[in-house]
Amino acid sequence: MACGLALVAAIPAPASASSTKPLHLRKGLTLTIPTAWKVYKVSPDWTRVVTGSCPKQRGFRDSGCRSFWVLGPAAIKIGHEGFSPYEPSRPFYPASDVGPCVYDKNLWTGEFKLAEKGLRQIGPGHKAHYRDWKAACMHIGQTKSTVKGYFHQREWFLPSSKILIVDQWRTRGLATILKRAAWN
Repeated sequence: MACGLALVAAIPAPASASSTKPLHLRKGLTLTIPTAWKVYKVSPDWTRVVTGSCPKQRGFRDSGCRSFWVLGPAAIKIGHEGFSPYEPSRPFYPASDVGPCVYDKNLWTGEFKLAEKGLRQIGPGHKAHYRDWKAACMHIGQTKSTVKGYFHQREWFLPSSKILIVDQWRTRGLATILKRAAWN
């Protein structure tokens, strides 16, 4: 996905301000996130929250950018392999080819296996379909491929609100932030 990035929340907080800030999302969902996290609205239904090091932002399938995504209907509509609609029974993977590993651009993403599933609270009165997918990072050679490591892709899907949160970095504190979310 080649999209330009626009900074949504880049105004630095005053020194006396709290160490958190609100992130207002679709359907009245508000997350309270650390002020150090940067928020980029890539397009109306693709919001990236950068939580750490991010050398380059190219799109969902880039490597090395510690972040998570908050996705809306347009992203959900093309959210599975081959650009078919996302559904919780399959990992979010908006592509038709093999993508780079999230933590190493020299490795390729292999098979996703379901590690955990259930319902998770996203603020009061909202339960999300939760999935934790374990994915292999592969070195693809001429004669054989070798698994070099793994990453986990966590997904929280709210079908009625048409919101999908995708975290490929096991972002510290994100599950608690989502549980404490507010709805307007």
